[in-house]
Amino acid sequence: MPRNKERRAVLVSRFSALGDVAMTLPSVYDACTANPDVEFYYLTRHHPAQVFINRPANLTMAAVNLDNYKGVGGMWRLAKALRKRYGITDYVDLHDVLRTKLLRLFMRMAGVKVSRLDKGRKAKKELTRPNNKVLVQLKPMPERYRDVFYRAGISLANDFDTLWGKEKGNPADFAAVTGPKQPGEYWMAVAPFAKHQGKIYPIDNLDRVVAHFDKKPGCKIFVFGFGEKESGVIEKLRSRYGNVVNMASANLGIAAELSLLSHCDVMLSMDSANMHLASLVGLRTVSVWGATHPYTGFLGWRQRTRDVVQLDMTCRPCSVFGDRPCLRGDYHCLAGITPKMVIDKIEADTTAR
Repeated sequence: MPRNKERRAVLVSRFSALGDVAMTLPSVYDACTANPDVEFYYLTRHHPAQVFINRPANLTMAAVNLDNYKGVGGMWRLAKALRKRYGITDYVDLHDVLRTKLLRLFMRMAGVKVSRLDKGRKAKKELTRPNNKVLVQLKPMPERYRDVFYRAGISLANDFDTLWGKEKGNPADFAAVTGPKQPGEYWMAVAPFAKHQGKIYPIDNLDRVVAHFDKKPGCKIFVFGFGEKESGVIEKLRSRYGNVVNMASANLGIAAELSLLSHCDVMLSMDSANMHLASLVGLRTVSVWGATHPYTGFLGWRQRTRDVVQLDMTCRPCSVFGDRPCLRGDYHCLAGITPKMVIDKIEADTTAR
């Protein structure tokens, strides 16, 4: 019997943070749509698994606690458990790190067909090295994810638009915190935080951006964050500006926050997870880039390069993820971006893309 008539169960994995997992979602949904007779299983951590809302009927989330599968032995047990539970025939590795390399090995030993992500590591090193940088646009990560499916012999549709298709999320998901959106109101989402200092716009400069929009009639500003420390920073903004809503203290959850974003008019974000969440709901995002650079391929899916705010500096980019100490010691790549530059970029196009 030809292989395409046999049962096919595809394991897809990405263990990293929320933003990286969110970037894989359009290609995964398109793979599911194009192959309705194939069973797909997405292996990731519990927190990022929450972003897969309104998923196709043939996609099952296989969320795991990696603390239960440490080391070589742990990955062996995990591979064995996944094969036994789901009858895996193909493994699509969208991460290519030590854990997934081990999973690929054990899957291949069991006769599972495997395909892996090409991260373009060499080109990224050439782009971020201190001297003789090769400043060229690298292949966007969403395209790299699609390539893995193609190499696995899995066709993809081109149907994914947003998590709700042409619609928006249900206002009831967030109305208790925001109230209903009134005709003529301008809703602005602001996500000022990131994991590393090399990606965070100085809060004093951000304050001036927020102050500008707070004065505009009908403008409501939703500032997103996570945890007590970030909530404290947002609360200071809320206490100064009457149109600011502290979303860190609202505890809506990822699904409701995505629903809210779908009703916003623009987002101001760092090179962070929130940019990628906004992409999933079709929200135009003005993104601030410091130590990192869109050339690495991490600009949000379908986001526009003309909505990027950045400085031309010979030391940029100095890293892929913004996790290296500043070579100058002053993070001028971020501090040198004036509030007016950010404001002008947001106001240059007030319509959704």
